[in-house]
Amino acid sequence: MSDPSSAPAAPVLDFWCELQCPDCHSALDDLRALRARYGDRLDVRLRHFPLEKHKHAFAAAQAAEEALEQGQGWAYAEAVLGRVEELGRKGEPFLVEVARELGLDAEEFDTALIDGRHILVVDADQAEGKAIGVTGTPTYVIGGERLDGGKSQEGLRERIEQIADRLLAERA
Repeated sequence: MSDPSSAPAAPVLDFWCELQCPDCHSALDDLRALRARYGDRLDVRLRHFPLEKHKHAFAAAQAAEEALEQGQGWAYAEAVLGRVEELGRKGEPFLVEVARELGLDAEEFDTALIDGRHILVVDADQAEGKAIGVTGTPTYVIGGERLDGGKSQEGLRERIEQIADRLLAERA
């Protein structure tokens, strides 16, 4: 019997996202389907790539990191992406409101946005994204292949599944 701790890590799908991006909102169905199909056999990671054209995106990325710290990163990201127009209208108070709706520590969200404790994580993601050629969102990276979803989501989930299946087969 093999030692489970020596099992190879799950393939990683980096989802470069901006929480005020309508195209990222459109990508949610594909992400949900991928997470449902693969479960913990595929490590889907939310990576931040806030764009300057959306003035609340950087704060939203920091808020998502706070949600992750409080154990609800994906639930929070999905909730914000589901209401991108509201984020555009209300700004940072909306980010705290969503935290409260999800039962998270809203006061801690407010403090995190003020003290900037997650800025370095967001900056690092953005720098890494730029270094690998991310120019817009959503962008997916899996198995060394970058797939740009900003122009069209058409066929992307199928391509991601092909790569994930291949990577999983290589590990078997």
